[in-house]
Amino acid sequence: MSLTAALAYARHGIPVLPVHAPDPRGGCTCDKGVSCARPGKHPHLRHGLTEASTDPRQIDLWWERWPGANVGLRTGIVMDVADVDSAEGWHGLCHLLGGDPPAGPRVRTGSGGWHFWFAPMGYGNRVRLLPGLDWRGAGGYVVAPPSRHHSGGDYRWVHPPGEPLPEGPEALRALIEGPAPSHSRRAIAHPTRYARAALTAEADRVARAPVGARNDTLNRAAYALGRFVGAGLLDLTETMRELEDAARFAGLGRAEIRGTLRSGLTAGRRTPFDPVALDSGSRRHVA
Repeated sequence: MSLTAALAYARHGIPVLPVHAPDPRGGCTCDKGVSCARPGKHPHLRHGLTEASTDPRQIDLWWERWPGANVGLRTGIVMDVADVDSAEGWHGLCHLLGGDPPAGPRVRTGSGGWHFWFAPMGYGNRVRLLPGLDWRGAGGYVVAPPSRHHSGGDYRWVHPPGEPLPEGPEALRALIEGPAPSHSRRAIAHPTRYARAALTAEADRVARAPVGARNDTLNRAAYALGRFVGAGLLDLTETMRELEDAARFAGLGRAEIRGTLRSGLTAGRRTPFDPVALDSGSRRHVA
C-alpha cells in the first residue's frame, strides 16, 4: 500500500523518500530500535532529503528493499505544510486564517495532529511559528498517508488533494517571514470563543487517544485547558465534566481520570492563558 501511495505522490511531482517505520516493539526499524529518538520519522537514505525522487523506477527499488517503509514527501516544491501538533496550534492557525481551518488538503497524523497543505511560499522550515505550530517548506519533509506512527495510529487523509492548493494568507505569510518588530503584539479578538473551541478540540483529542497515550493525552489537555480556566475563560466544573466524559469514552478508569485531571488542571491554572500572543521577535527560526 505504501508503494502505491508513493508512486501516486510522485506522479503529481512530489519528490518521495522512504522513511523508517515503527517496529512491533514500539521502537523504530533503524539500528537504534527502541532507543531511537524519532521512531518512524527519519529517512532510510544515507543523504536523506537530498535523494528524494519522483522517478518511479527508483521508488520501486526503494520499496523492494524496504517494503514496510513509511512515505516521506519533500516540501517546498509542490506544497508547503503547516504542521499542527496540539489544540493550541490548531486554534492559533485558525485565528490567523480568520477563525476557520484551511479549506485545502488536510491530513490527520498518526499522533492526532494535523498537516495542512498550502501552495509553496518559497520559505524554509520554521519551528514554533506559534505554540504547537511548525512550518515545513523548502528543505523540509513530512510523513504522509498511509504511514504509521509509533503510537499505533495511522496517517490518513481527511480532505485529499484535488483542487489547486490554497495560497497562504498575508497574516500567515507575515508570520513565516518574521521576525516582526519586538514591540508588535497580536491580541486574540474573541478569547472566550477561542477557549470554547479549545475545549471542544481537546475533548475530541482525548476521546480518540490510542492505547498507551491516553493518560498523557488527558494530562496535556487538562494542563492546556487549565490555563483557560485560570484566565477566567472557561468554567472549571464544565471543563472537568467534558474531559472526564472524553476520557471514559477512551477507556480510562475513574480513579486514573480524577487524579490526572486534578494534577493537569491545577498546573495549568497556575499559568493562566494570555490572550495577547508573544511578540514574534521571540520566535526561533530554522532554515
